[in-house]
Amino acid sequence: MKTDAPLEPPASFPAAPPPPPSLLANFLRYWLPVLLWCALIFGFSTEAGSPRRTSRILRPILRWFNPDISDEAIRRVQYGVRKSAHVAEYAVLALLVWRAKRKPNQDDHRPWDWRQAGLAFAFAAAFAMSDEFHQALVPSREGRVGDVLVDSLGAALGLLALRAYGRWRGKW
Repeated sequence: MKTDAPLEPPASFPAAPPPPPSLLANFLRYWLPVLLWCALIFGFSTEAGSPRRTSRILRPILRWFNPDISDEAIRRVQYGVRKSAHVAEYAVLALLVWRAKRKPNQDDHRPWDWRQAGLAFAFAAAFAMSDEFHQALVPSREGRVGDVLVDSLGAALGLLALRAYGRWRGKW
């Protein structure tokens, strides 16, 4: 007895695993955010991110809160805000690179891998060096070794915070 209907596997067979994501899907999901973040950092390394430009934003805000604030106090606050921004932007960069290397999924119980964290840190530190070199070429900016150290500190703090969060949540 022949039928035209396709044979179905018995219900006891497990379903086939989904196909692995394509290279393009992996790139778009994991590496495109890294590249976009690098482009954002690069954009801030131009005249648009210069101290002169950021003071045009901070000075009125500080004067609104305290009309009697001195110019020296404004410079100190601006310095702190700018260095905090360095720390934050490189913490995010390191986390994005870590995510791209690890490719975590919903039920990911792999242990913490210091090599992946080390690669993410090295990428962020190398990008910090290239960013400061770029700033040295911009007339209104200057490249500083100290900023590379601050950027690298941000990358390390971001990765250490991620590790602490993962341990706290029982991920690794």
